[in-house]
Amino acid sequence: MSTAGPGSPGAPGEPDRPGAGDQHGPGGGAGVPVCPRHPDRESYVRCQRCGRPTCPECQREAPVGVQCVDCVAQARREAPTVRTALGGRARGGRPVVTLTLIGACVAMYVLQIASGNVVTNLLGFWPPAAGAEPWRYLTSAFLHSPGGLLPLHLLLNMYVLYVVGPPLEQLLGRGRFLGLYLLSAFGGSVAYQLVWAVFDTQARLAVGASGAVFGLFGALLVVQRRMRVPVGQIGVVLGINLVLSFVIPGIAWEAHLGGLATGAAAAALLVRAPRRPAAQAAGLAGLAVLWVALAVVATLLRG
Repeated sequence: MSTAGPGSPGAPGEPDRPGAGDQHGPGGGAGVPVCPRHPDRESYVRCQRCGRPTCPECQREAPVGVQCVDCVAQARREAPTVRTALGGRARGGRPVVTLTLIGACVAMYVLQIASGNVVTNLLGFWPPAAGAEPWRYLTSAFLHSPGGLLPLHLLLNMYVLYVVGPPLEQLLGRGRFLGLYLLSAFGGSVAYQLVWAVFDTQARLAVGASGAVFGLFGALLVVQRRMRVPVGQIGVVLGINLVLSFVIPGIAWEAHLGGLATGAAAAALLVRAPRRPAAQAAGLAGLAVLWVALAVVATLLRG
């Protein structure tokens, strides 16, 4: 922005110059101040920051007087980004990513019910088909077992996501949180496929966000230790859920363990370099490549 005084000449189309508004008004009189964004409008009110005339449409309330829209926009661009202790951008308001994930799971559940078994069979994780249909590694995390009038599987996972998701989203930031969630879901699917391939277990169609949710458990455990917060409570909750994974029949415990390990590893990479986004991205990419390689191995073993 130029440092010329308010009285210096400027062209009507140059809002960057402080004197750009001192032009001929609609009546042709010299020196009549006009708004640089609207040269046909006279304005005797000046921006408190740059000193240019500003019409009512371009005025924005300031602590003292008014500022023009250009100065307000510039101030926003120049304002330092406030970040959390773990590098996430400090935001207020709703946990957008968490609520979007919950909404997506609920919407997919409605589609599952409406389509019979079509959506479940097309998007659920089926180990023998995963190599040729790789979308199943992630789409299965948005499906849940139909439960009649009480969709218990969906309700439990969404409740945990609603409780654990917002604090992690706030600390890590939206992008990192979403990456951790999806990576945990992917890791859970690959772990399930690996056990099937290595131990020749019976293939079963797997659905549910449990792998991703366990990833959030693992991430929260790592984050709390990093921030020196007692982990006893989350440790007990995690332990109970792990026990239930093994004692309740029909639960894909392999996906739970895979998601847990992935979430903990991803969080460990994120908290080691909270102010280095490039290093964080490289770490998460490396973890994703590792799981892709393991998925290829599992596919080849039973190919």
